[in-house]
Amino acid sequence: MDIGTVVGLIIAVVAILASMILGGGNPLALIDAPSILVVFGGTIGAIAASFPLAKVLKVHSIIFKAVFAKKTDAAQTIRDLVNYAEVARREGILSLENLIPDMKDEFIVRGVKMAVDGSDPELIQTILDTELEALMERHTVGKQVIETIGRYAPAFGMIGTLMGLISMLSNMDDPSAIGPGMAVALITTLYGALIANIFAGPISEKLGARDAEEVLIKTLIVTGVMSIQSGDNPRVVESKLMTFLPPGQRKAFEAEQQKQAA
Repeated sequence: MDIGTVVGLIIAVVAILASMILGGGNPLALIDAPSILVVFGGTIGAIAASFPLAKVLKVHSIIFKAVFAKKTDAAQTIRDLVNYAEVARREGILSLENLIPDMKDEFIVRGVKMAVDGSDPELIQTILDTELEALMERHTVGKQVIETIGRYAPAFGMIGTLMGLISMLSNMDDPSAIGPGMAVALITTLYGALIANIFAGPISEKLGARDAEEVLIKTLIVTGVMSIQSGDNPRVVESKLMTFLPPGQRKAFEAEQQKQAA
């Protein structure tokens, strides 16, 4: 679980409720069934009309990916690939077949299997790149669904507010009801803003970060597998893969390697 995502969302909600309580307001006043129906129902309907139903039904899995995604470790992936390069260099590339059951990343397994089978390097590169592009496309569609929620929710909030104002202005016989009526009318705008800025916006940004992390790992794997397949020296493989790490992580990786060698 990504603690940062959960904690961030909780802090945002608590801050809003606390500010309202400290200002003398009643959080229960924010609950209005017609406003909830307009904003949530309208947004769900718009999303269903915008995307294939199969994608809409998987919204929960997209959200789970932002909160429960597996942690990626580029440094460990580099260590694994360098280890495979050492085995291939020492015992031959066919010996990697014995290590396949212990490989945790299916993308590495697919690349190593093709290399062991003696597939053409260009074919291996093409297949792995195609799979990576398909992964990026899936991630893009999932992110678009959440971004669209962030766009439609405020719009339906405004629609609900306009509906409330029309209803209120059509019945001006009781001036004392204008204030409460205005408050209820504005609640829909609040709902839309909360959905966009507390839920859709942050989740969309987190999905973008997850996509960047996964694409980095997959690109690193493609480079490593192709380097192993071409018979590069393990140190050359390591040097190639180190370029994917930012300077800070690169120094930490080198320090750990030196410590293990000592």
